[in-house]
Amino acid sequence: MALTTLSFETPDALTDAFAQDLVSILKTGIKTRGRASLVVSGGRTPLALFKQLSETDLEWDKVDITLADERWVEEGHEASNTSLVKKNLIQNKAAAARFIELKSDVDDANEGVNAAESNLASMSQPFDALILGMGEDGHTASLFPCSEQVLDGLDMSSGRTCIAVQPTTAPHQRISLTLPALLNSRNIFLHLTGEKKKQVLLDAIENATEAQKPITAVVNRAPVTLMWAP
Repeated sequence: MALTTLSFETPDALTDAFAQDLVSILKTGIKTRGRASLVVSGGRTPLALFKQLSETDLEWDKVDITLADERWVEEGHEASNTSLVKKNLIQNKAAAARFIELKSDVDDANEGVNAAESNLASMSQPFDALILGMGEDGHTASLFPCSEQVLDGLDMSSGRTCIAVQPTTAPHQRISLTLPALLNSRNIFLHLTGEKKKQVLLDAIENATEAQKPITAVVNRAPVTLMWAP
């Protein structure tokens, strides 16, 4: 396990530092490989970060952006991570970035897995940066504790990039990057705010199995930088 914790006094201070780090990473990817790739998560926590990134000078036309997971809902639905990213990150200067979608125009996420994997294959990999969140149950991406699909998602030998997930504790069918796909990243960040989330993470690391708290599977297997503010 290699968890590096960077603590900030306020969420604003975290956002400023995080945006600078990400821009530096993406610039390095562009300079050394011609393109850079960024994987992001949904939710409210990264919204300020997305806004700041969107207004930052960068060769955004050389950046690919995708999601760690997506709910199987129509774009425009309040639960759509695609809509959230398009409205908050792929705006302003960052509007030139290329967005790689996980969801396709089929009724069931199981039918969309192959299309999602094909889309992801067009991105520069390993991903230059991955930003993960975490739920209070210890899930990350859409790898939910003790769901029927969690062991498939955590299987390092599956050869799969994506899986379809039907969580029992959250609404909407989903598609999620698998653990090996998430770990195929040069820089992995866990973006959390609040004492409660930090305690959930620490308890998971100390007391839970990977199936019980899937975030531990990431922390156990790769260097992760925790970006945290109260």
